Amino acid sequence: SEAVPLKVTDLDATQQTIRVEQGKGAIDRYTVLPPSLVTALRAYWRRARPTGWLFPARTGDHPLTVWCAQHAFYDAKRRAQIRKRGGIHSLRHCFATHLLEAGVDLPTIQRLLGHRSLQTTSRYLHLAEVAGIAPGSPLDLLAIPRPSSPSA
Repeated sequence: SEAVPLKVTDLDATQQTIRVEQGKGAIDRYTVLPPSLVTALRAYWRRARPTGWLFPARTGDHPLTVWCAQHAFYDAKRRAQIRKRGGIHSLRHCFATHLLEAGVDLPTIQRLLGHRSLQTTSRYLHLAEVAGIAPGSPLDLLAIPRPSSPSA
């Protein structure tokens, strides 16, 4: 529901951001636009040449409907032979979980998802297997050898 009303002008490849108008919680926010998505969107733009809406309906005077986006999601899942349960909203959960596993802090994830409450964002904690963080004490980090600084 946040992707279908995007306009071409909502994307900023230089700043690597997407402006989401009236997204979750009816607030405007910015989220990330990774280089791989910029590449894919440029290929899409060369083929479709959208001018207003990034994903226009056939008539071009309004954006694609949420139903059409869901249908495309399920069709892509079927063609890729992905049998795991989950709808298009699961992409939002995957985004948050991957950020968390990559070590991004909860307040940043909160802003990127447009959550008003950190408690809402913290629900993703149970989904993530935080990579690279072993149990133990921060004092254990003192034993890790540090690279020596170059001499002047």
